[in-house]
Amino acid sequence: MVILTGIDGLEIRELKFIKVDVDLSDTKDFEIQIPASEWSSDLEYKGRIFIPGTEYGGRIGGKGASTQKDVRTIRGHTWRGMLDKKIIKPPAGEDYKIVSGELNAILKQLIQEAGMTALFTVSEENTGVLITSYQFDRYITLLSGIQKMLKTKGYRIDIQYVQGERGLPGYVQIGAVPVIDYSERIELSQDSQLNFKFDENKNGVNHLICLGKGDLKERLVVDLYIQRDGSVGTTQYFKGLDEVAETYENNAIDDVTEMTEKGTEEIIERASKQTFEMDVERLGIEVEIGDIIGGRDYITGMHLAKPVVNKIYKQEQSVISKEYKLEGDEQ
Repeated sequence: MVILTGIDGLEIRELKFIKVDVDLSDTKDFEIQIPASEWSSDLEYKGRIFIPGTEYGGRIGGKGASTQKDVRTIRGHTWRGMLDKKIIKPPAGEDYKIVSGELNAILKQLIQEAGMTALFTVSEENTGVLITSYQFDRYITLLSGIQKMLKTKGYRIDIQYVQGERGLPGYVQIGAVPVIDYSERIELSQDSQLNFKFDENKNGVNHLICLGKGDLKERLVVDLYIQRDGSVGTTQYFKGLDEVAETYENNAIDDVTEMTEKGTEEIIERASKQTFEMDVERLGIEVEIGDIIGGRDYITGMHLAKPVVNKIYKQEQSVISKEYKLEGDEQ
């Protein structure tokens, strides 16, 4: 079920659709194909769509039409996508944004500073977990900043769209919750009698040469390397035939620290990845981004126990699929 609301957040109707595609953490967007016969003027920009009781949803920011297929399309940023379009900036006269306090209290402060309280609220629950003088990366996105901060405490961000009471608008509620490690109690394999799919790419970049401001020998150059455990460092681990090198250029950067931050984000995007896809719902659990799952294929020997970094929800007619993506595996 996909619900449509107006700009004011008041529910209008259940959408009849052909296909739904929601990518929570990679492209951070959604697209819904609707029969032309179901199109009406209530599908307006800045309206919202959501699947009740889940994170799946977002704000309408684009429309399209295919007269050949008699299909109309709406698309937009997911809630994570909206958080990703806000930047945490250092206070005036300061080098970094630094915060201290209880996790949800910090999230509330960040949402207020980003000017997002018209749609986003923060859980009032006291996690009992305190942060002391946490330093955000310079000009990091709000989403990435929150995720990196929570990860230092073994927590993740929880996001859900909450339906409003009759006559009241709904809202997006976020909060800090502990990461759940499902790999300690469930390892998905042939023994589980569930179909799943592994896709492993070991050809990812493990050496990124970051090129900044300057010319020739005066140009800023920072070398970054993927380590054996998937982390990023300045010491080369993969050498010779195992080295996979590429360049990254940003002529606006003349600072080593800033280039290292930007380059780290870039090499992580280009690094080797594993994708794991299966019907987790048949296990009776709802795995969220940040939680850890494990899987094993006895024939190929592929094995993983990694945090989920993305979920892709697809529905065509009554067939629902969810793809879980894990990154940062050893190369």
